[in-house]
Amino acid sequence: MTSTPAAGKPSASPTVGPATSPTAGPATSPTAGQATSPTARQNASLNAARRARELAELAEPGAVVDVLVIGGGVTGAGIALDAAARGLSVALAEKHDLGFGTSRWSSKLVHGGLRYLASGSVGIARESAVERGILLERTAPHLVHALPQIVPLLPGTTRAGAALVRTGFLAGDLLRVAAGTPAGTLPRSRRLTAAEVLRYAPTVQAAGLRGGLVFWDGQLVDDARLVVALARTAAAHGARILTRCSAAAASGSGARLRDELTGESFELRARAVINATGVWAGELAPGITLRPSRGTHLVLPQSAFTGPTGALNAGLTVPVPGESNRFVFALPAPDGRVYVGLTDEDAPGPIPDVPQAADGEIDFLLRTINSALHTPLTRADLLGTFAGLRPLLDDGTGRTADVSRKHAVLTDADGLVTVVGGKLTTYRRMAEDALDAALARTGLAARPCRTRVLPLVGAASRARLNQVDAPLRLVRRYGTEAAAVLAEAGADPALLTPIAPGTETTVAELRFAVRHEGALDEDDLLDRRTRIGLAPRDRAAALAAARQALAAGE
Repeated sequence: MTSTPAAGKPSASPTVGPATSPTAGPATSPTAGQATSPTARQNASLNAARRARELAELAEPGAVVDVLVIGGGVTGAGIALDAAARGLSVALAEKHDLGFGTSRWSSKLVHGGLRYLASGSVGIARESAVERGILLERTAPHLVHALPQIVPLLPGTTRAGAALVRTGFLAGDLLRVAAGTPAGTLPRSRRLTAAEVLRYAPTVQAAGLRGGLVFWDGQLVDDARLVVALARTAAAHGARILTRCSAAAASGSGARLRDELTGESFELRARAVINATGVWAGELAPGITLRPSRGTHLVLPQSAFTGPTGALNAGLTVPVPGESNRFVFALPAPDGRVYVGLTDEDAPGPIPDVPQAADGEIDFLLRTINSALHTPLTRADLLGTFAGLRPLLDDGTGRTADVSRKHAVLTDADGLVTVVGGKLTTYRRMAEDALDAALARTGLAARPCRTRVLPLVGAASRARLNQVDAPLRLVRRYGTEAAAVLAEAGADPALLTPIAPGTETTVAELRFAVRHEGALDEDDLLDRRTRIGLAPRDRAAALAAARQALAAGE
């Protein structure tokens, strides 16, 4: 297996046409500032009927696509979009659902790579800062917003420690400038008074508080929604997005696909095949040795972080004792929740579909975040936990926390291209590099990469998003499609009320997910199109509404 340079001159090659919607040809996604038209939305719609039709098309004898992408996480969906936007015919096969694996278990941060700068990985840090700016300003301004992250200067914080953090934040400011992200999008870092710290994070210890430091980064409203938006935008460009479709016996010229709903299998030929299955990459490419690292988060109610001056409205950043470059974060999240994370633990052995938090990780996170709070949190405060596995290449480093986060593109002897490593923020660059490697190997003719400037469905300028006639919560999740979500209610206002205690999600949103976002069952609705399932009690209360939405959407 060899590492392949990400470039190559494409040569002419016949291609199979992209998929189309039932009523119109492929539509490009709207440019920033435009609303999503009904035709464009229909072409971007993923649902059971489209899935069945496109599976049948690919199962026809002699069917061939330019690019077969295996894996429907953020990288796989990004590759499918990149390839489709370059004019190639594309099929994406995902064994479970969009965003089923690691992509939905992140901290929901779109970060500029400060920790990589601190460890001397300047290239990775700059790449992260550039990709953060692209997501904030062009790809998905509706899904990504600026988040202040504060470090309170408590009695246990030494002057030297505070100076080190301040130096790191100033370096982050330089990274932002070098990446071309304006201060109007991400303000510069600065010192805070003690009163300002308590306005951002009311439950921080006030006794001995010397003020704090603030640095601005990016935050996703939800990581799984980014994956779905990427896949739908790829579909709008003609890609066939096939969930519940596993792949086996993959090579550089195709794979055997299996419809997990019917059990039917067929061979699909492809001119290029890209393995984007993350921690499962070694199952398709046995020569790859990964070292999965588990990252765990706690889910807590916002009420646990609410004090006299209000609720937590910034990322609370707490240094891990004895570590120079590790922190635990408390991050405000939708539905009145706060995510506290994260860990970095070796996870050897069989790879589970859904990783579980270890007791020791829960204790570590509570202990570290409590060091900054005036009222300690306990396990009784937890709404739930979640954990994901990072697909790190095994480089023999002692701790997983020290393993490089740089992505790698590897090409097997039979031509199968595999992309591993990396992180959510840099998915777009990973996708571009993987596709470039596949094009260099095959000589496929393709247009240049467009994803630096290509907005996702629902994306628009922030000025245009401010004009969308819909609640802010919906605009932050659906962008210019928020009005279409409201329209799912028709004349029934009951469909715009919360489906259960503990969530603001409505029946209209669930119906939109079934009709346009490829949700096929209640797990898709509760665990990925919404994140109700992160709190088991809320999930149980919402289950009946999910089943009703599935029945109404058929």
